[in-house]
Amino acid sequence: MELDFDVVDLGPADAPGVGDEAPDFTRPLVDHEYWEDAALDEVVARDEGPTVLIFHPMDGAFPATYVWNEIRDRGWAEDATVVGLSISTPYAHKRLLEERDLAGEVQLFSDPGNGVAEAYGIVNNLDGMAGIEEPRPAVFVLDDDRTIEYAWVATEWPDFPDYDAVESAFR
Repeated sequence: MELDFDVVDLGPADAPGVGDEAPDFTRPLVDHEYWEDAALDEVVARDEGPTVLIFHPMDGAFPATYVWNEIRDRGWAEDATVVGLSISTPYAHKRLLEERDLAGEVQLFSDPGNGVAEAYGIVNNLDGMAGIEEPRPAVFVLDDDRTIEYAWVATEWPDFPDYDAVESAFR
């Protein structure tokens, strides 16, 4: 099968793993109505149950569209707090939530400087785009004190999580 894109090896990541505490951060958190600065710790603490933190490519890229369609279709927000994070702006996030029919279901952190991906050890320097980076695809399932119960980090681009394994971790 001929691909319309190159598969890129991302090399090793220095991401936190199962049993580690997920690094806290504060960034604009976008929902279907507005956005405001929020800390991951606040998001985890305000809801009972697990939090699924999804790092994804910039909004509009086919992997982001595919991941969010899959999460929507599987109904993850019914059983967990689902939040995403990318380098996209709050405006782009609002558009993604509307276009993917996720408004009111999930929220998205905006991190244009990619500092959160750096803190998590999952920076992806975009091939052929000098000075442009984004988080590599990753999923972390967190308990109510930010302890990582499940971790997956992409080793190539594009790469997608094992959705069944993620569901098993939070359901």
